[in-house]
Amino acid sequence: MLRILIIAGMMLLSPSLLAANQTRYISDDVYIYLHGGPGTQFRILGSIEAGQEVTSLKETQGDYSKIVDHKGREGWVQSKMLSAKASLRVQLPAIQAELEQTKAELESALSSGDNNAQELRQVKSELAAAQKALSSASNERDSAKAKLASMQRNERFEMWKQGGFIAAGGLLLGIIIVYLPRPQRKPKNRW
Repeated sequence: MLRILIIAGMMLLSPSLLAANQTRYISDDVYIYLHGGPGTQFRILGSIEAGQEVTSLKETQGDYSKIVDHKGREGWVQSKMLSAKASLRVQLPAIQAELEQTKAELESALSSGDNNAQELRQVKSELAAAQKALSSASNERDSAKAKLASMQRNERFEMWKQGGFIAAGGLLLGIIIVYLPRPQRKPKNRW
């Protein structure tokens, strides 16, 4: 409905409507005669079918307006029979074409929606697999950290153990050295 209003608004504001000769339409529910002058006393030049496009020449006298019809005939018709809106004869094909285009866009959107839903399912499954891999990697990382901490503790224990052995060996050596017989000094006055 909005598109129809936009199209009608654009038609109303089109340059051909703002020009001196304006396009008008014969009302949809009438069949009128084109007269040679502004009144019914003038000769009938022909008839114009309901909804037919005509060009208004901006000349009016009384209740009549001067026009040029679709066949190029110049004459007079009653002003109340002219409408600035396009007739159903003109609107219907445009609306049908717009309806077909809208149907095609809807079909495209629906198939695109199906494709999007399928892509969404695929992305969700990939995301679940990635989350599972992340969880597994996190568990492996935590396990590796625990092993590293255990190895560091064991390494410190080994260092303390070796340090203890070295200290015990040094203490034992110190005790042994203290109890070893000392060499006697030679007297200095010996000659």
